[in-house]
Amino acid sequence: MDWSRSKSIFIFVFLILDLFLYSLYLNRHTEAEKVEILGEETIEAKLRNDNITYVALPNNIDTAAYLSGKVKNFEEAALPSNRNQKVKVENENKLIVTLEKPVKLRNLDDEASYKEFLQSNVSEGASYVLWEIDHEKRVATFFQRINERTIYYNINGIVTIYWNEQGEVYLYEQTMLEGLEENEKKENLLSPLQVIQTLYAKQLLKPNSRITQMKLGYSTLVQLTQTQVFVPTWDIRVESENGNQEEYFVDAVEGKVIDVNLDTVNVEEIEEVENRE
Repeated sequence: MDWSRSKSIFIFVFLILDLFLYSLYLNRHTEAEKVEILGEETIEAKLRNDNITYVALPNNIDTAAYLSGKVKNFEEAALPSNRNQKVKVENENKLIVTLEKPVKLRNLDDEASYKEFLQSNVSEGASYVLWEIDHEKRVATFFQRINERTIYYNINGIVTIYWNEQGEVYLYEQTMLEGLEENEKKENLLSPLQVIQTLYAKQLLKPNSRITQMKLGYSTLVQLTQTQVFVPTWDIRVESENGNQEEYFVDAVEGKVIDVNLDTVNVEEIEEVENRE
């Protein structure tokens, strides 16, 4: 047998096979791109038909990592001293701070006034972002953030401030997450348009509505006694035809619509489950 000739034949056959597999890959990749483009065109057409509009969508946010951290336990002896603050620690991880002399907010209608109070009077106040102001109840809520991304509705990363009829803050409550670190592995994220398509398919976007904001942050994926794990999450705000405001949270990795109320699970209940196991 001419081994040299046989070797050449084998090389030629494998070369043909490689070319065939590569051609098959290119065809499938092209078809996938066509399907993706078709899907985007379809959702955009449906949005136009229902007169659903949206602001400029975020771009260049293709990947993000899962986030992990721990619930911070406070020790009264280790807290910074402040003559104007009377501090009580509740359940080890919650500060209840009474101001001996209430601090007046500069302007109740100006968001910057609330931020100024937090940065001047609350430990690590700059690591929280204003989320909601309730003028009727005289309460403002701040969520913790990392790398300019908000951690949505985690009961262990919130500051709540209370003011009186004179616009003076007399009390605030604080919980904090510490040791926040991103996973080394980056995850591919759903694009904003894909998220909009998910909401539309679930009939959460009504005709004549407008998407006013889309931001990437984090929501709770796992909430154990101390350890917390967070998944990249799209926050979508929608204004309906009658002016009502709706807000939705979508897992940016798997595309699930998240019920943020689930994040208020009582930690004691989780502890009981762990103990039984």
